Amino acid sequence: MLLFCFLHTNFVDQYHWISQIFKVLGSCADDGWSMNVQSEVRAIDGYPVVLPCTFSHPQHSQHSSLQVLWRLGHGQGATVLFHCTSRTGASACEPGPHQDQRYRLEGNPREHDVSLRINSATLQDNGRYYCRVEVQGREHVSFEDKMGTRLRVEAPPKILALSVGGSDESGYTALCRVQGSPLPDVQWLGPDELLEGSAVVPLTQGTVVHYHTVSQLRGVAVGQHYTCSASNPLGKDQATLYILRPHSPPTVGRTAPPVLLVLLTVSMIAKLVLLVGVGAWLVRGGAFWWVSCLWK
Repeated sequence: MLLFCFLHTNFVDQYHWISQIFKVLGSCADDGWSMNVQSEVRAIDGYPVVLPCTFSHPQHSQHSSLQVLWRLGHGQGATVLFHCTSRTGASACEPGPHQDQRYRLEGNPREHDVSLRINSATLQDNGRYYCRVEVQGREHVSFEDKMGTRLRVEAPPKILALSVGGSDESGYTALCRVQGSPLPDVQWLGPDELLEGSAVVPLTQGTVVHYHTVSQLRGVAVGQHYTCSASNPLGKDQATLYILRPHSPPTVGRTAPPVLLVLLTVSMIAKLVLLVGVGAWLVRGGAFWWVSCLWK
């Protein structure tokens, strides 16, 4: 079995970004309704983000009860992430009893602002979001943005795992698994030079796996160290792999006497001492006592 260890150092650059605001061409309007959203919002992994959404509605519904919904995705596969009710005369929009606390309303529906705040955005939050407002009164009226807002979460590189596999016969290969968005560029550094690695066959498609990459370095040598370095516009991360050959246990019969042989030798010596002692006892008189006993 080959032993290895790695030293992990994080070089995450300070990243300041300005959200690029792409206004929807032409606000959605229908019978006095209008809704304005951003077509794209960018966020950094681990930081909060706000998805803006403002609206207007006809005057006759100003004092009606309002419901606000935010969904991720469209159609049958959509997931409702946030749902609250703004009742007439209430100052706040009351969320449902099982509302995920990571989501909350940043705006006030009574001020025509239903912007959504996501605390600690993650790569899993990437997707298109839709805001919806429902007016409950004589007629149940609802209005929803048809374009949606694309949330693009970015993350600096992070090395998730660094390992080595193989044998003396087939050779050893180092593997470096990295996460990041945009997908990081991976390089290998040997003891003295830059080495050429190769990407492993892409993993199964998925929301999180899409932001993972695995790089391999073939022909690594025992007793050497290799550094995996990952970088993207948000920063850099690197880890060093030390490949050590384990110490072989002492071979029986070569550098140390077999334990079984030692035990057998001790046992034979003990038996010999016992026999000598019994013989001496018999010679000194024990035998005559035994014969006299038989005679009686």
